[in-house]
Amino acid sequence: MSEYFHSVTLDFEKCKGCTNCIKKCPMEAIRVHDGKATIMQERCIDCGECIRCCPNHAKTAVTDTLDILSEYKYRIALPAPSFFGQFKELENADCVLHGLLSIGFDDVFEVALAAEIVGFLVHQYIKDNKVKKPVFSSACPAVLRLMQIKFPDLLEQIAPILTPMEVAARLAKEEAVRKTGIDYEDIGAFFISPCPAKVTEMRNPMTTKHSAVNGVIGVQLIYKDIIKYIIKEKTQKDPSRLQKATKLGMAWGYVTGESKNVDASTTLAVSGIHNVISLLEEIERGELKNVDFIELQACIGGCVGGPLNIHNLFVGRVRLRELIKKCGSKPSYYTDEELLRFYTQGHYASTEPVQPKAIMHLDEDMSKAIQKMERLDQITNELPGLDCGACGSPSCRALAEDIIRGIAFETDCVIKLREKVKTLAEEILDLARIVPPVMADTSKKTGEK
Repeated sequence: MSEYFHSVTLDFEKCKGCTNCIKKCPMEAIRVHDGKATIMQERCIDCGECIRCCPNHAKTAVTDTLDILSEYKYRIALPAPSFFGQFKELENADCVLHGLLSIGFDDVFEVALAAEIVGFLVHQYIKDNKVKKPVFSSACPAVLRLMQIKFPDLLEQIAPILTPMEVAARLAKEEAVRKTGIDYEDIGAFFISPCPAKVTEMRNPMTTKHSAVNGVIGVQLIYKDIIKYIIKEKTQKDPSRLQKATKLGMAWGYVTGESKNVDASTTLAVSGIHNVISLLEEIERGELKNVDFIELQACIGGCVGGPLNIHNLFVGRVRLRELIKKCGSKPSYYTDEELLRFYTQGHYASTEPVQPKAIMHLDEDMSKAIQKMERLDQITNELPGLDCGACGSPSCRALAEDIIRGIAFETDCVIKLREKVKTLAEEILDLARIVPPVMADTSKKTGEK
């Protein structure tokens, strides 16, 4: 496995070098050279912002397909809470769950059910420990990767609890072993994902050594199949009940759902990767120390705004809220005693701390690295500071970094290029005024008449 696996990839044939993506990327991970974009793997957090903004559809997310199901004897679908917001006029979630069974899965386990467990575990963690505040959600892998790169000093404040996706996979497999007697290794758990970051998290998990998830399938790949099933079975008014999650878990599909489930004294919910960055910068400066828990979502609106979803985030949120209302109030599938046992026994606690990740390594030699940093600051000050992106880098500072790394030149800046051309033109003009000795009139020098 390579050090950097990413679900977000670039189709060079479709890329037109339009530079839309370099301004939208929150990590300044994209450059455009020779009319084509490139993604700097060490900077990418798989947030999918470039997928949203690319007019040529050159950015795509690589996810698993249904073909992967054939590799396992027993296959379990793990639908995200936001998945149900993609379908209109649902009376309950059961028809969608049955739809998943109709396309090749043997069982379903709602990630919303696992989310309820995670919410309880985070609540107890904050309640029982003298933790540094605010405590950050661990649910969004794109945000965690952002913090690894830009906010390493805040990593210790991430709740040490596994993600709902991971908890769902483990619970689903354990239940399947008890129910079927099939070996754990022969059971596959497949997350139905609204975003590419979940694929990366499954391949390169941050909070555990090995993920229990065996594949991540994009919503867009199976949406039509579920729609066909719902239309076909519309006359079936009372399908067998499969839904176990309550409205608390289902609400994790949109922003504020998680923070309400955690139920801390003071909470804050923020969505949109650029908004998340702005908030984390404030916290890094020492603000918001009186907030107990902060829910951070890379996608605007939460998971309903994921780039792999089919419908507009506002439509998805309204549909999910309507479905939650129809679910009504019902007791949690797991008793308080079971939830407390999960917590005290540490069943779903993180086993690995989220580690910082360095992305700007200028030189192995510290003295040379310091010299390069000084040179970087000098180049930045000499550039115009317009951050226009015409050079193929997202900002003047980014161009200065690229120059130091040897992947760009100062004349990539159109302003600097114009200055160079102007200087060169003046030098050529001065040269043109000089008469070669063989053509010069020497009579004036010798005094001849």
